[in-house]
Amino acid sequence: MARTEIASLGEFGLIKRLTEKFPIVNNTTLKAVGDDAAVLDYKDKQCLVTTDLLLEGIHFDLIYMPLKHLGYKSAIVNFSDIYAMNGFPKQITVSLGVSKRFSVEDLEDFYAGLRLACEEHGVDLVGGDTSASVTGLTISITCLGEGEAKNIVYRNTAKENDLICVSGNLGAAYMGLQLLEREKSVFANESNAQPDFSGKEYILQRQLRPEARKDIVKQLQDKAILPTAMIDISDGLSSELMHICTLSKCGCRIYEDKIPIDFQTASMAEEFNMNLVTAALNGGEDYELLFTIPLALHDKLIDIDDVTVIGHICKESMGLCLVTRDEQEFPLKAQGWNSLSTES
Repeated sequence: MARTEIASLGEFGLIKRLTEKFPIVNNTTLKAVGDDAAVLDYKDKQCLVTTDLLLEGIHFDLIYMPLKHLGYKSAIVNFSDIYAMNGFPKQITVSLGVSKRFSVEDLEDFYAGLRLACEEHGVDLVGGDTSASVTGLTISITCLGEGEAKNIVYRNTAKENDLICVSGNLGAAYMGLQLLEREKSVFANESNAQPDFSGKEYILQRQLRPEARKDIVKQLQDKAILPTAMIDISDGLSSELMHICTLSKCGCRIYEDKIPIDFQTASMAEEFNMNLVTAALNGGEDYELLFTIPLALHDKLIDIDDVTVIGHICKESMGLCLVTRDEQEFPLKAQGWNSLSTES
């Protein structure tokens, strides 16, 4: 495939080429790309804003992360933050720092992934910036969403006796990352080695192409279930649950045998001789929703697909504990992903 140098298009030519295929789908978007600023009109809705910064070598590795998948994932991690507020994403701005090793076609692959995520979630691209970089690829995305004031859910409002719920299953993205890192290491020592990913497609998908749980938010609203607190699981179940409990000034009990785990996750953990529950608690990048609901809403909850009750909120004095299958209690620790840690 022919390679087009970014410099040959210039900044405005590049912006036009990368963004002209993004249609406007929200009536809150009055003006998108093409002026000094986007113009949005939320009227009687409250506006939600979140930003994520992704750095090559810290948050992603292009040795095994295709640019189209990276574009998709970069958008999804922002959408997930909006869904965690019980809102819906509507617009994004995308800023890139790009080195000379990338061509226009490379960036088109990235934007193709972005566009797919936007199409699936009904989001408009309304602006951003592009700059030269000497330190690898840098991605900064800001997402704006909307929500009814009475429906927005925070982290600090969990109540004693609330049920603790999670969507989907946990630990799969982390095990997918371990698999990719292992094959990267093998390839570094033996360039002719061919990875065998058969039977491991699900955990790879969870790492390379995660999903934001719009479906869960819609089902909760359809069933008139308003969570008392909610957060998305980006850094690991243990870390996220500690955020909710610390801010809500409460304790919790979650049960080992209730934590939802996929078969491929369990199989991969066994292959790596890793503790499966530790991977589920601390792996991160699942982008599932962790939320609490009043006990009285349990009967409504059971009709919602792909949600599991894993524990309950208790008094702050009781602490935060994992209850094992043999009924022992162990304090939860925040051992999830930390990009500022030298050990991450």
